[in-house]
Amino acid sequence: MPTTPDELFCLLIALDGDRLLLPRSGVAEVVAWAEPTPMAGAPAWYLGTVPWNGKTVPVLSFEAASGRATPPASGRTRIVLVHALGERIPSRVFGIVTQWFPQTVRVTREVLKPDPTRHFAEVGPALCQVRIINETPLIPDLEWLESMIADETVVGAG
Repeated sequence: MPTTPDELFCLLIALDGDRLLLPRSGVAEVVAWAEPTPMAGAPAWYLGTVPWNGKTVPVLSFEAASGRATPPASGRTRIVLVHALGERIPSRVFGIVTQWFPQTVRVTREVLKPDPTRHFAEVGPALCQVRIINETPLIPDLEWLESMIADETVVGAG
């Protein structure tokens, strides 16, 4: 199904109590949950790494990166593999844990509106919240998340 310049296919990523909105083109793949290999001394949000396509991919909990507890994995838990925007993560991909299968949504100017009901820190995992009909997903700051992962990987490797 071709898109017009005014529409974008996105994924709604289920978190514990929230959802993220990511452009579909920014997602490499959604894979089944596999317990990440932990990294000694890593913060709670850095769950470890999983193998994918011959690469070692870092995985994070968005909830924990937001200062909340990491929810326990269930039979519905998946890992959304996101293309890195920069080059600081060697695999050029990182994973965000989702609590449910991502949902594809078509976003247009008519349905996407700002939602100022929540305020976010100037620096943090979420840039803002938007409204899409009856959903209020967060827009993640992928550059910030990527930087956190890259910084932690360097610290953890040392």
